[in-house]
Amino acid sequence: MEYNTSELCDLFADSVDVVDPIFASFGGRYSFGGEITTIKCFEEFDASSAQIAIDNDWEGVVIYGSVREVDSLAELDIGVLAVAAIPVNAECESIGEVDVPVNFGGVTFLPEDHLYADSTGVILSPEPLDLD
Repeated sequence: MEYNTSELCDLFADSVDVVDPIFASFGGRYSFGGEITTIKCFEEFDASSAQIAIDNDWEGVVIYGSVREVDSLAELDIGVLAVAAIPVNAECESIGEVDVPVNFGGVTFLPEDHLYADSTGVILSPEPLDLD
């Protein structure tokens, strides 16, 4: 689905939080949204990670960190927002926490909240926004 975060902010100004504009887009999808699942970890995110997200029917990911293999990410049908790109891989520890509150970009991402993203920005809502 295509989202217009500017329009959503106009319609739902009192019920959305706007994430600070710190992200660049690296995926092949520029607009995405849905219910949030949080993963707090120190792993790398690359094309194989994106494929796992696609296989799990995720529309996109927001990463407070860096990604690699950006040319491959751009070819995939998934939104990928991250702070930067870097060619170096991270040490994979496979340790992390799932569905915990995470704070970055001036907001708190809570499990089961709803995220809407497009080329303009990212917004959060505690409830799904009625787009009809």
